[in-house]
Amino acid sequence: QVQLIESGGGLVQAGGSLRLSCASSGGTFSIYAMGWFRQAPGKEREFVAAISENGANTDYTDSVKGRFTISSDNGKNTLYLQMNSLKPDDTAVYYCAARVAGSSSYIESQPQEYDYWGQGTQVTVSS
Repeated sequence: QVQLIESGGGLVQAGGSLRLSCASSGGTFSIYAMGWFRQAPGKEREFVAAISENGANTDYTDSVKGRFTISSDNGKNTLYLQMNSLKPDDTAVYYCAARVAGSSSYIESQPQEYDYWGQGTQVTVSS
């Protein structure tokens, strides 16, 4: 059973930066494709970014392209999301997720395709 624990959320002013981390345990991190999702109050959970197991492929939702960067350190079993130029619309609970990957280049943006989820970390961006 894979366990995912997010950290790094908080309150930041618009234009600021935060770095989210997701520590994985209980599984072999290197065989999972990973992703970040977020859910704002009253809204559905939405895709933010994803990375393949080998780190070669990444994908982002349009609203965060050029501002957010997803990365992973398989040696540390940790997934990251660097968030720059934050906007109030980025306010949400951010979740990391893991999916068993049949291919090291596999990448997934659909939340229903993920097998494991963290508990979430709150990100609040003030205007």
